[in-house]
Amino acid sequence: MSVYTETDGAFEPAYLRTLERQILASRHLAADNLNRDFIGTRGFSVVFRGTHRERVEREFPYFTPYLARALRDDCNAFYLNPLLLAQGSRVDPHIDRSLRAYAPTIVSPRVVSVLYVVVPEPLVGGALVLSRNKRALGRVRPAVNKLVVFGGDLTHAVERVDSPGRRLSLVCEQYQLTAEELAVVPEYLVERRARQYD
Repeated sequence: MSVYTETDGAFEPAYLRTLERQILASRHLAADNLNRDFIGTRGFSVVFRGTHRERVEREFPYFTPYLARALRDDCNAFYLNPLLLAQGSRVDPHIDRSLRAYAPTIVSPRVVSVLYVVVPEPLVGGALVLSRNKRALGRVRPAVNKLVVFGGDLTHAVERVDSPGRRLSLVCEQYQLTAEELAVVPEYLVERRARQYD
């Protein structure tokens, strides 16, 4: 794939309203669910193998249209994460390696898919910045119903949000794992605790 792609109007607007309502009402939504690079964020994470996608859709039916559109057939493990930022929140530069907590040999996802569900208007800050080896490759301005897909080996960050209101996205790290790596990744697990990874 190219470094990243952007698709506007990815879903019916009514679906975005459903996603917002269901995510914000979820009993799983908690503060600081990822690692030290995520400042002032809230969310939760669903780890699953491709063979257990039906269980994810049963437990979280509102994710089903997103998964149908975003998931790649050549990937076999996934880390799905609604991510909520408010005024003052940011995400420092990092490479997604969330499944490395289960298998240290995992390098990075094949791709990362991001759907912007809610974006403050006007948005001040909050852009997604993509880079490789400290060389800037792109800066994505979030917009409601925009789907962004970028290479999983890219360093990325979210600039500090300086607007009042919510910036809600749905993120999915998509992995191509070996049989040995896949064997130690949970078939299905909802995570609500802070994670540390290299």
